[in-house]
Amino acid sequence: MTRTPLTWLYVPGDRPRVVAKALAAGADVVVVDLEDAVAPDRKGYAREATAELLTEAQPVPVHVRVNALDGPWAAADLTALAGLRGLSGLRLPKVTSPDQVRQVAVATPVPLYALLESALGIEHAYAIATAHPALRGIALGEADLRADLGVRGDAGLDWPRSRVIVAARAAGLAPPSQTVHPDIRDLDGLAASCAHGRALGFLGRAAIHPRQLPVIERAYLPTEAEIEHAETVIKAASANEGAQALPDGRFIDAAVVAMARRTLSLAGRG
Repeated sequence: MTRTPLTWLYVPGDRPRVVAKALAAGADVVVVDLEDAVAPDRKGYAREATAELLTEAQPVPVHVRVNALDGPWAAADLTALAGLRGLSGLRLPKVTSPDQVRQVAVATPVPLYALLESALGIEHAYAIATAHPALRGIALGEADLRADLGVRGDAGLDWPRSRVIVAARAAGLAPPSQTVHPDIRDLDGLAASCAHGRALGFLGRAAIHPRQLPVIERAYLPTEAEIEHAETVIKAASANEGAQALPDGRFIDAAVVAMARRTLSLAGRG
């Protein structure tokens, strides 16, 4: 991709017309789902329809979430998708060990993204994140993780969220994206959740409806005030190297300058 992705739009693989609409909806990445969004008796059709679509290049990057690697459908998914021109990445659900990533990487030369959806996956987060050079990112699957942990309140997921963010950074990967917000009508709740996720260190978010996309993008792009402050920091650092205080009393050093550069890069979607 030529710019930092902030939105990943999930769409069921057994609904080709919906997939076609998703490709024009404005998401940075479209994720065709062969797993949770597709009923067992539709798995074969979803796989065939997706493979047919991806024989040609697409207007936006397309990832495919295959079925669980330890289940009965994943092998057929991977075989059908291997080498397709329109495939930009594979999202691997319910990953619990680095060996799972390595096995897919050897068989399918395409960028991989591991979804950690269990306590075991969280415990192995760094090992999974460093499993193979083909792995480009990790993220949470919070619905399954809630069920596995028995978590009822949202705060109970903040430690696993931070764990995945730290593991990704330690492995040299991009910051993880947030998982989906399941209520497509609750745009205020989505915005508040994105603000919390951004504060934790996430970057961008998965969506399940096009109406969620502008809310996510707005939440994760720097504000005018943040851009102005970043520009002030860079200007001051250019004029005087080393630690210093700005006229408003705020202290800046190399770490603050690095954050300012990241802010301006994201503002330009670099």
